Amino acid sequence: MSEMVYQISTWILPALIAITLHEAAHGFVASRLGDDTAKRLGRVTFNPLKHVDPFGTIILPAMLLLASGGRMMFGFAKPVPVNFSRLRRPRRDMVLVAAAGPGINIAMAIAAAAALTLIPVLPGAGLEWIGYNLFNAVWLNVLLAIFNMLPLPPLDGGRVAVGLLPDVLAEPLSRLERYGFLIILGIVFVLPLLASQVGVELGIINWLVLRPAEFVSRLIFSMVGFS
Repeated sequence: MSEMVYQISTWILPALIAITLHEAAHGFVASRLGDDTAKRLGRVTFNPLKHVDPFGTIILPAMLLLASGGRMMFGFAKPVPVNFSRLRRPRRDMVLVAAAGPGINIAMAIAAAAALTLIPVLPGAGLEWIGYNLFNAVWLNVLLAIFNMLPLPPLDGGRVAVGLLPDVLAEPLSRLERYGFLIILGIVFVLPLLASQVGVELGIINWLVLRPAEFVSRLIFSMVGFS
């Protein structure tokens, strides 16, 4: 039991920061581009407590991390409200606001990897625990960034795609937003479950998220000097 508590403790803080700062970044960029909706509601803050959704930020990620042995995490914070019509250049700025979340996740992954290089030269107790937190922060931030950049609204990648594609493709894609989470749940949970019932291993998330996340994580570690 103590070993499980220790392992969980090295995932909670990285997951909490990764998910909540992802949302805060959306509000911050929106406020810089003309929409102060999130700022007026006190949501342009890097205080995680302002963004925590008990189920989406804590319970769901913990369940997925434990079930997958730390390989899969999906979660969400309280959505940051963005009024795209108030942005100075709505179509272009929608892309920038959407990309801000995955962007800050990649930045945090790089920062965590860089901080991890300092662990061997620092004195003091608790460095092993800090090291695990930093290592997990790299993986979780990359995982969250890659997952959110899948080109399906309401994920950030879907909104980026809607902003970049020509109207003939962007309009039908944007209409999928109301069904987006149902499609995501079907891809992540339902299809693999149904496939397993007939003896087929359907590794959609492995192909689309886990393998790219492993590649990007290795790239980040190599950037800061880890082999």
